[in-house]
Amino acid sequence: MSRPISTYRLQLTPDFGFAQVADLAGYLRDLGVTHVYLSPILQAVPGSRHGYDVTDHSRVREEFGGAQGFREMAQRLAAHDLGIVLDLVPNHMNTENERFMAVLRDGPGSPYARWFDIEWDGGKVALPVLGDDTDPAEAERGYPQPGYHKLVDWREGPGYRRFFDVSTLIGLRVEDPEVFFATHEVIFWLLDEGLVDGLRIDHPDGLADPRGYLEALRARTGGVWTVVEKILIGAERLPGDWACDGTTGYEALNRVNGLFVDPEGKAPLVELFTRLTGEPENYHAVMARAKREVIDLFFGPEVRRLARAASCTPEAAAELLAAMPVYRAYVVPGEPPPRRSVEIVEQAAAACSPAVRPLVQQALYGSPEAIIRFQQACGPVMAKGVEDTALYRWFPLSCLNEVGGEPDLFGLSAEEFHAFCASMPPHSMTTLSTHDTKRSEDVRARLSVLSELPEEWAEAVAGWSAELSFDRHLDYLAWQNLMAAWPISAERFTDYLLKAAREAKTAISWIRPDPGYEQRLRAFAEAAVRLDVGAFTRRIDPYAMSNSLGAKLVQLMMPGVPDVYQGNEMTDFSLVDPDNRRPVSFPREPATEWDAAKLLVTTQALRLRRRLEPAAAYTPMSAEGDAAEHVIAFARGDRPAAVAVATRLPVRLARRGWGATTLTLPPGHWRDLLAGGRHTGRVPLAHLLGTYPVALLERHDL
Repeated sequence: MSRPISTYRLQLTPDFGFAQVADLAGYLRDLGVTHVYLSPILQAVPGSRHGYDVTDHSRVREEFGGAQGFREMAQRLAAHDLGIVLDLVPNHMNTENERFMAVLRDGPGSPYARWFDIEWDGGKVALPVLGDDTDPAEAERGYPQPGYHKLVDWREGPGYRRFFDVSTLIGLRVEDPEVFFATHEVIFWLLDEGLVDGLRIDHPDGLADPRGYLEALRARTGGVWTVVEKILIGAERLPGDWACDGTTGYEALNRVNGLFVDPEGKAPLVELFTRLTGEPENYHAVMARAKREVIDLFFGPEVRRLARAASCTPEAAAELLAAMPVYRAYVVPGEPPPRRSVEIVEQAAAACSPAVRPLVQQALYGSPEAIIRFQQACGPVMAKGVEDTALYRWFPLSCLNEVGGEPDLFGLSAEEFHAFCASMPPHSMTTLSTHDTKRSEDVRARLSVLSELPEEWAEAVAGWSAELSFDRHLDYLAWQNLMAAWPISAERFTDYLLKAAREAKTAISWIRPDPGYEQRLRAFAEAAVRLDVGAFTRRIDPYAMSNSLGAKLVQLMMPGVPDVYQGNEMTDFSLVDPDNRRPVSFPREPATEWDAAKLLVTTQALRLRRRLEPAAAYTPMSAEGDAAEHVIAFARGDRPAAVAVATRLPVRLARRGWGATTLTLPPGHWRDLLAGGRHTGRVPLAHLLGTYPVALLERHDL
């Protein structure tokens, strides 16, 4: 069993399966990664482009090549010294599966009834399949007989726990040992055969007992490297008693991103945003309203179940859920709640009416059902209310509108970043782009430049808006993303704006379409891509390239296990899914100067990480001189063996220059793996960063 040093995420599809992954072995080994990190591999809905809708846990997905194809791929990867990390989905599966069909046929007495988190109503489970024009009798004929189910209006929601508001994804009860082993049997035999070296756990917040699940997983796997898709907000940290190595890295992404955002840009950009959109200055007010709206729109069944379990009113349950600032409060039934959990729930309750007090007591000290229902309801409200609503309504600088991000927090100091790195679990994953990010790392690198050029940006937006306008709530988001994703086709841009408008829910939504609005949106998108927005993009690209290379180097060299999302070893200007899950062409060949520089940084950093101790010490470094704030630098290793140096806030730096600013290297002789120079002692930054805006140094004592 080999612990990953670095990973490369590949999105499997029916068109890109195990044989295609195996063909990349040489390319990925030369790139420098140690492990290939695959999207879910179990049998899923036919044609699924993501694989999180599993239908059969006992089979490796046939469209990818099946079990034999997996073994052959693993052998070819191993021949190139590459291991495999798998993405597991323990929280839910698609409703179109044999076991759930058996439950609908046989009712509570089915041996598979224990698999699913079902609320039986008179021995029946509610299925939300009836629409305004649906014939109930015709719909009934599509389900097993004798029918331990009842068909209800889709707005009522299902009689089972689901993934967020997606009624086709039914919640699994992996806290039951039988369900745990049955849903993990394929993964366990792959581990037992030595074909898998690590696991990524999807959405642990949805589970009844994430801690217990991770303990059971670790006991069965022998301690294989495991990270969890856990969104941490602000100063929140992963519970110390979770048996895993860390998270998938959104908290690292947001810290790295913050290094390249100028806090001085906040006031003018917020003013521009509020003036153009009419939205308030206070993001938290927008977020609170959005969370309450999605509760009322989507989560009626979850709220009612929680209210019954906690003996409170649905209104009180909705009020406290909307006030919760995190995805989970980490309370375990039968144990005293952690002090921090009490603080979080009590602080949320302080913003609510006295009616929430019974729920506060139940959520912290009540019955197992009340505690678990509350825990499982917090995550969906945060995900749908913040990620999928508020972040599409409040966007003065949309590179800050990332999963787990705080869009009103502009910038992070080098000292704050160093403190974060000092607190990181040494084997946690880090990332800059994923299949779930709202924008790729290079789109964000361009947007970060706007924090240093707010006046010029406002002038450009005014010019474009004078030529073309559509919806004041959407226009400013459109200009940001059009500029940052340039060049982009009308089709891709239209798809992005349609999703953004539906998520914002201000004019249309997924459940409230408006064909006329959508047609006007398409016309706007097609006209917008014909404007010369690219002139502004070309102007800022030298600074964006500096931000991109700096973020990449920092992420690859900071503590943790760095992940590279497919294609992001070079430039990638993708927007939210499904745009960021488009096929990538391999092998990758640089097409621009930026491509070549990013590939060089990625390759040299990944190869150097292979030569370093996996948990090498992290030592902050500080520059000296008038431009010292424009540097983020650190060393790795007890007797430092590597030094990473990156430029920050390149626009302001260009105006002042490096001057006499210097960086003192640790004792020894150092070779620049990017520009090729050799250095020792105190080095002028104008010299060290004369070729690239970043430097990667390896000790090379003579």
